[in-house]
Amino acid sequence: MSAPLGTSAEASPGIPAVAHVGSPSGRRFSFELAVHPRSAGQARRLTRTRLTGWSVGEDTCEAAALVVSELVTNALVHTASQVIVCELHDASDRLRISVRDEGCTPGEPHPSPQRPEEEHGRGLLLVEAVSSAWGAQEAAPGLLVWAELPRRSDAARGTGAAWL
Repeated sequence: MSAPLGTSAEASPGIPAVAHVGSPSGRRFSFELAVHPRSAGQARRLTRTRLTGWSVGEDTCEAAALVVSELVTNALVHTASQVIVCELHDASDRLRISVRDEGCTPGEPHPSPQRPEEEHGRGLLLVEAVSSAWGAQEAAPGLLVWAELPRRSDAARGTGAAWL
């Protein structure tokens, strides 16, 4: 059921990724990332490639790439994971993104208070800003952080719909 990914958009040298595709209730795509500094970029590329293949509108695709990048970065920085698992679930009216780590940091993630002088700590604020809902739950071992985005078509652009 799983197969190594082989295109340049899907895999980077030295960073293994494995994909699982298909679901009876909408389209699903999941992939595993090794803990590596380039994993957030790889997650963005995989997300954009898959969503483009599913004909998801550009606005939703860009918002999803941002959310995946932030959630994967948090898993890289705040856990002792060896593998991070990402899943995209495309339903008719929304896109659900989830990132599961292997844990090691107690408690759930939360947005940091805004501190203009700091370069880090705004990732979950961005996730909250572009998502219709998000949350976290224990997933033995580790934590599963999810976000939902409304499906927007490229045609919605002219109606003032914007992510940021």
